[in-house]
Amino acid sequence: MNKYIIHGGRPLMGEVTISGAKNAAVAIIPAALLVDGVCRIENIPQISDVTLLFSILEELGARVRVLNRHTVEIDSRHVHSTQPSFELVRRIRASYYLLGALLGRFGKATVAMPGGCNFGVRPIDQHVKGFRAMGAGVTEGNLVQAVAKGGRLTGAAVYLDMVSVGATMNIMMAAALAEGTTTIENAAKEPHIVDLANFLNSMGADIKGAGTDSIRIRGVEKLNGGTYCIIPDQIEAGTYMAAVAAAGGRLLIRNVIPKHMDCISAKLTEMGVTVEEEDDTLLVSRSGPLQRTNVKTQPYPGFPTDMQPQIAVCMAVAEGTSVVTESVWDNRFRYIGELRRMGAQVQVDGKVAIIEGVSKLRGCPVKACDLRAGAAMVIAGLVAEGTTTISDIKYVERGYENITEKFRALGADFQKVETPEPRLTVVTAG
Repeated sequence: MNKYIIHGGRPLMGEVTISGAKNAAVAIIPAALLVDGVCRIENIPQISDVTLLFSILEELGARVRVLNRHTVEIDSRHVHSTQPSFELVRRIRASYYLLGALLGRFGKATVAMPGGCNFGVRPIDQHVKGFRAMGAGVTEGNLVQAVAKGGRLTGAAVYLDMVSVGATMNIMMAAALAEGTTTIENAAKEPHIVDLANFLNSMGADIKGAGTDSIRIRGVEKLNGGTYCIIPDQIEAGTYMAAVAAAGGRLLIRNVIPKHMDCISAKLTEMGVTVEEEDDTLLVSRSGPLQRTNVKTQPYPGFPTDMQPQIAVCMAVAEGTSVVTESVWDNRFRYIGELRRMGAQVQVDGKVAIIEGVSKLRGCPVKACDLRAGAAMVIAGLVAEGTTTISDIKYVERGYENITEKFRALGADFQKVETPEPRLTVVTAG
């Protein structure tokens, strides 16, 4: 029953350090199951999705040793199960990466369909297509069961019918220990796909072409231990950029890869935000009014769907009419109702949202519908006059490390409060 309480209207000033990439970490941690040795993984974000994955790996028999806040050692030499806990798996979207990792290492896996945020249907047909091409028998239902013929996958040519980040990463993991060479055509190109490939290669895999639409994986007999550092989080950095764009101020963002931010920086620059790049920092400032723009979400290097709700808040307080087209997920505008409660003028027609900028938003009670929608509500609260109370913050904490502390350090009036669970009163007759 935890909530955020934000008293808005303050510009953001200071500097913030970006954590390790959530979307990379939630794939790299399951990929450690492929390694017959000890993996030392650095720059791990402290978020609930990561904690859940550690619990899942430990239940399977891996040894997870947390060395400090952002460094962990994972030893998968004694994994004894290929069926992770149904209850744990259902709480996290990225659990489907366990399929590729377990199937690749042990030739079999039984994993519940993933949970996590609910903003659209999550078909795994492209994942299954890849596994079957490599010789696995796959049955689907509440549980997905995959078994490799002969106990080991074989290399194959896989053409994805649509660009899919999850399928690209899952097939890459499954193919790392397969017999022969696998090619993935029409592969996704996101930075965390490159990061996963680099992690696997640092452990002894042979993967080429990650970051392009054609990836080649030559299967090896074994992956050994090693050390790897996860890239900074593109979406966390983008969220802080959107926050200072909406609230005003001047923010130095540390530990970023500026090239990964180009699609976000370009849109904010169009809106009148100043973005200055250095080697691993961005200086973001906004003093004048925000201007309208149009955004269409697309696979990388296009504008990311995970930044759509955050930039929509910027549009809500910009001058003029902006248009957002969501081309990735079917149901990612659920947060619009919450934004309207704060005074935003938004009309949704299918996958298009038309946003008429207003001079101010008003604080009120709202909820986080999903991870990125929750981040959008935080930004809206920072901008709004009065007090904003955000419930269902468990979604936000799936992907943002120490968000309360980081915003407070920038001058925001931002608190996290714990509300006791309501107690039922039992009345007995007589």
